[in-house]
Amino acid sequence: MQARIIEFTNLLRKSGVRVSVSEAIDAFEAIDVLALDERELFKDALRAAMVKRGDEIETYDQLFDLFWSGFYDNLREGFGDMGAALAESGIDLDELLRQIAEQLGQMEGSVDLSELAKALLTQDLSSLEGMIRAAAEAAGIERIENMLQVGFFSRRTTEQLGVEGAVDQLQALMEQLEEGGMPREQIEAMRELIQRLLETMRRAVRNYTERELQTRNHDYMEKFRREMLTEKSFYHLTEDEIRRMREVVVRLAQRIKNVLSIRRKRMKRGKLDLHTTLRRNMGRGGIPFEVVFKQRKKERPKLVILCDVSSSVANVSRFMLQFMYGLQEAFTKIRCFVFVAEIGEVTPVFKEREVTTAIEKALDGGDVINVYTRSNFGFAFHEFWRNHLSSVDKKTTVLILGDARNNYNDPRAWCLRDIQSKAKNVVWLNPESPSAWGFGDSVMDRYVPYCDIVEECRNLRQLSRIVDQIVL
Repeated sequence: MQARIIEFTNLLRKSGVRVSVSEAIDAFEAIDVLALDERELFKDALRAAMVKRGDEIETYDQLFDLFWSGFYDNLREGFGDMGAALAESGIDLDELLRQIAEQLGQMEGSVDLSELAKALLTQDLSSLEGMIRAAAEAAGIERIENMLQVGFFSRRTTEQLGVEGAVDQLQALMEQLEEGGMPREQIEAMRELIQRLLETMRRAVRNYTERELQTRNHDYMEKFRREMLTEKSFYHLTEDEIRRMREVVVRLAQRIKNVLSIRRKRMKRGKLDLHTTLRRNMGRGGIPFEVVFKQRKKERPKLVILCDVSSSVANVSRFMLQFMYGLQEAFTKIRCFVFVAEIGEVTPVFKEREVTTAIEKALDGGDVINVYTRSNFGFAFHEFWRNHLSSVDKKTTVLILGDARNNYNDPRAWCLRDIQSKAKNVVWLNPESPSAWGFGDSVMDRYVPYCDIVEECRNLRQLSRIVDQIVL
């Protein structure tokens, strides 16, 4: 059992779950007082010993189910489906197996069956599971890397297992039973049973191969899924995908925080003051025992976010609000506003509430602003200019998230001009393609001259690419 725990520990580490040596020892101590047949208790005990972070629980649960006895359950289900299919054909499997055993007991010198053929005939699932695992290991299953190799390793495992040979033995046994006087009806039932056994074993081997791919390459498969999500447009994200991307958003916000933290430490210390250092150490022969740095004024960057939450960009807004929530700790001072036509501040909501509740509060019609009206960027910018322009200074980055679809209203671009003149920089992230800017009711072309950075931002990859520009 300890060897299996070590193998499972290595699997967790490979998949990004950090398990220390002391935590593996804790797992050994846990199995001294628990049995594998107490499945849920065993699973919880190993989780408590090995998992430190909440975002690792889902990975642990998936790998536990794949690694510990999950295949046996699938094998039992597969043979259960086979029995149900035979029953639909009017064949009672238990009765057929009893009749075969009874006939064999009356015969002398029957066909010598392999262990696999005996296990198939007696439906010994524990033995079949062990044989499939051993055959897969002999076939080099540890080298499987992607879905394109599933067919190859399934065939190799089937060959190592000797399925075709076992089926030939069962057919030879069927012929011998037929010669021994077994009724034709039972012979036909046995012929169908053999065919079903062959199909079931092939499916079982393929299922095992796919499970091994998931188990051994869980980290690769998860990275692949995340890569697919990063390329997917915010417009088309489902509720489930937005929830799954929350971890990625948190990491992205943490990345901004780390960049700012490093920059602040450098600014606090300042650059080496070579001339002063040399003068102070003249009495020591010029050896720099005392190092002097230039003192720099510590800047505290501020961020003001204006997020369009109109129905035309509903999915984009939900994702961007999630991103905004994650940015709270990255900046010394952050103020968040949402708008459709009127504009409303959600900074207190984000500070006081959990992320999901805060976002629902920001998007709830009538709670902060009326989200069911038609978009009017010009009106929103004028409201901000009139009531909140004093919050912008030369340390402030103004981040605008929206499609600039203004429903043919006055864009009041001069408001954005005044905001830019006071801000450190103005960054606009637009989920629409640049080819659509300025066409129809889009007034993006009117706003571009008053932005320092304007980027298309319709998926997470694009957002990640411009993160460094945001924190400059």
